[in-house]
Amino acid sequence: MPKVYNWQIGREMSYPYEGAYPKTQWAFVFNINRCLACQTCSFACKSTWTFSKGQEYMWWNNVETKPYGGYPRSWDVKILQFLDQAHQKAGKEAAWNTASRNGAAKPYGTYEGLTIFEGAELESPQQEAALGYEPADDEWAAPNIYEDTAAGAVSSKGDTFMAPATLPEHKTWFFYLQRVCNHCSYPACLAACPRQAIYKRPEDGIVLIDQERCRGYRKCVAACPYKKSMYRPTTRVSEKCVGCYPRIEGKDPLFPGQPLETRCMASCPGKIRIQGLVKMNADGTWAEDPSNPIYFLVKVAKVALPLYPQFGTEPNGYYIPPRWAPRAYLRQMFGPGVDEAIDKYATPSRELQAVLQLFRATQQIIFRYQIIEGPKVFEATVGGRKWDIYNDTVVGFGKDGREVCRVSVDEGVQVRPQKHQNSI
Repeated sequence: MPKVYNWQIGREMSYPYEGAYPKTQWAFVFNINRCLACQTCSFACKSTWTFSKGQEYMWWNNVETKPYGGYPRSWDVKILQFLDQAHQKAGKEAAWNTASRNGAAKPYGTYEGLTIFEGAELESPQQEAALGYEPADDEWAAPNIYEDTAAGAVSSKGDTFMAPATLPEHKTWFFYLQRVCNHCSYPACLAACPRQAIYKRPEDGIVLIDQERCRGYRKCVAACPYKKSMYRPTTRVSEKCVGCYPRIEGKDPLFPGQPLETRCMASCPGKIRIQGLVKMNADGTWAEDPSNPIYFLVKVAKVALPLYPQFGTEPNGYYIPPRWAPRAYLRQMFGPGVDEAIDKYATPSRELQAVLQLFRATQQIIFRYQIIEGPKVFEATVGGRKWDIYNDTVVGFGKDGREVCRVSVDEGVQVRPQKHQNSI
């Protein structure tokens, strides 16, 4: 296989095709700490894209409860098992060398284990482009299985009350994981398709399936480690999240000509989501653009981390990890940057506090932000460190440079008058 550079794992890796990169890359950040698991995002996507016959079990967007939930069931556990078997066969460990951290090229260090592409190379002769499997029908049947099911629950004496949970890690815990197609830089679905029916758009990096070329071999379903390529039996072709590309192109009549966030992003009542387009260099790295909120969260603040970077697909979906879940579990899911990300999120810098207010501030994609400084409104000592909050105002600008939103850090409190306190 050719070699491509994957900055998320800090090294070159095997991939079936030479590197080819878009001018800008569609990317998103989800803040797990804010998620309500209301599934509004899931139904916004379902009512827009997958409401037809043959799409009943298609949930391009889903929210699952970790550690037990998954759609399809146990998707990540199975892929991790395949990777573990490959490491045992190769006599290697799936370890990270964090001492090799080096700026943008190796922000999390170097992953010294095997990716799903390198694991597949161990087969002789090589049968598939990537390690994977095709889920059985019953594994697609329950998109919210084990919802709100906690791990580590311990009862107090008499089995009347549960033992209390405290930070930094809860012994009784679960969290919600929001998932859409990551529109990876090195998509496993694209690598596996024998018809070359899957491609990345050069203008924004959105991964699409050419429905006319697809013959329903389901190689993409098996290869995608996140299981976001799905087979439709009524048409006998595969389908997947299309990144709401008409909205990205500015074709939505709500704001003609202006790129808008996807339906799942725009509908989120918990304000956990922000989406954008990041500039790309010719070698596939991100061009420096610190005033872009996505770039700031991923590259500068480093509070947003890729989902299972060790798979090797270089996903363009990033997550602010939950503060309360066991760190070992989170490191397996988001890589070795977890501890730093949680520390920075728990006591956010002045700039980070402002940027976090941009989540769901507008449906228009924010290409640049500017902070107007305000007065100090709070100070405290957290973990031995001084922490201040300033009522700054953050202004977001669209593709054309016009202001699209303006929000303050201090959101204010509205007190209902006494005579209305019981009214609905």
